[in-house]
Amino acid sequence: MPLDLFAGIPVNDYATALPWYQRLLGTPPTFFPHHTEAVWELAEHRYVYIVQRPGQAGNAVHTILVDDLDTRVARIADRGLQPTSRETYAEGMRKVTYHDPDGNEFGFGGAAH
Repeated sequence: MPLDLFAGIPVNDYATALPWYQRLLGTPPTFFPHHTEAVWELAEHRYVYIVQRPGQAGNAVHTILVDDLDTRVARIADRGLQPTSRETYAEGMRKVTYHDPDGNEFGFGGAAH
């Protein structure tokens, strides 16, 4: 039996966060549980969601590993978002980090080529 993973990101202003995450993830949400929550299915049984929770926003930290980090970052840049940091680790892994309007951290990682 598969397990579903839902990783949540609290935001102060849903109307501001929704288009930002659409640009970051490159797609509209998969579904909307209610009027201040949006869910994206990143892979089978793996979801990330934003939900309006004023006062709790700004503390989420998520990293998604992808096969082609450079292509992912280039496509995000084409949609108007730039990373806030880039890191390369001794083991050859790289991480590119974005921060949403509330300060939540969303990173993408991948192996160096």
